[in-house]
Amino acid sequence: MFLAEANRENIVKTVSGLDVKDNEVVMLLIGEDDVPDIDGLICDLNEKGIFFFGGIFPGLIHGEAKFTAGAIIRKMPGIEKPVVVNIKEPDCIRIPDFTEFLKTESDKKYTAIVLIDGMAPNKGLFLSDMLNRLGNSVNYFGGGAGYQNMKKDLCLFSSEGFFNDAAIVVLVKLESSLGVRHGWKKMMGPLVATRTDRNVISEFNWENAFEVYREAVERDSGRKFSEGNFYDLAKEYPLGLFREGCETIGRATVALTANGDIVCGGEVHGNAVVNILGGNKKSLIKAAQMAAEDCRIPEGRRISHCLVADCISRALLLENDYSEELKAISRGIQPADSEEIPEGVLTLGEISSFGERYLEYLNLTAIVTVLYE
Repeated sequence: MFLAEANRENIVKTVSGLDVKDNEVVMLLIGEDDVPDIDGLICDLNEKGIFFFGGIFPGLIHGEAKFTAGAIIRKMPGIEKPVVVNIKEPDCIRIPDFTEFLKTESDKKYTAIVLIDGMAPNKGLFLSDMLNRLGNSVNYFGGGAGYQNMKKDLCLFSSEGFFNDAAIVVLVKLESSLGVRHGWKKMMGPLVATRTDRNVISEFNWENAFEVYREAVERDSGRKFSEGNFYDLAKEYPLGLFREGCETIGRATVALTANGDIVCGGEVHGNAVVNILGGNKKSLIKAAQMAAEDCRIPEGRRISHCLVADCISRALLLENDYSEELKAISRGIQPADSEEIPEGVLTLGEISSFGERYLEYLNLTAIVTVLYE
């Protein structure tokens, strides 16, 4: 459900009208251009005894349109109440053991929805620890909350408060099917990231990272980097971390330090094998449709939700053609006669599992998930 006027009173009234049961949880996704009184909202929903969680995002997706204001509101059957994890420092990360959930005998693979502060450190460590707890007992879907200008600010909330440097994990009693695609292709590589510090690359093949990157990008594009325009050109040439048997893991190149270090939208481990990627609007839009087409469900099952986490970088690159990506996702949903409207967020990084593969923090990617009963 999309709510155009997402003030405190409208949200509370709408949530109250959902008749939320004790075993249900409400997800609230809010556009950055018109953020309501979050502290007041938390108080109001707590008074009603409703379990809820949410975040503030650069944009919202409702069907074939995107919005920078408003709210997406979804009610789901929960397994446990939302869990908030502090990820500011490595030693602060305390992930519950989910003992009761893991003891439950079930032939169904339920879903973990994970929202994370897109500007927080230690995202990779958090996801690794969570995978160690839950393993492949669930499918994972989610993304990075925050603001398009990448300011560091409060962006996640639940009954426990309004947070940054945190993640929220919600176990949902619905099965799911995932589609994860980006559509970028190798332009140059492989390179070895011989010196890195979390999300900053200093060297490729023992040479200054930016000098290597600039030579490849300027040669391919026919354009020049100049002072202050790094992202204008770099957004068309992200990096891809090599993974066997699947698309590379996208890393947006978001900024340049004074020392010529490349700042990425996610962590790059030392000695990672990296390709410089290129793409075009057609390949990105086709990939989004393929992600939706990958979300097939068993015959006879009913779709409850179709959720999308789409990187803000894709919207910035596609500009006026971004609506074509959303139309492609709607076309690709299986079954084709489903009445469920795709809804979701533009994210600062995407979170997904790849079948039996590792849980990953991605950039530049379109993730579609269909939740079903």
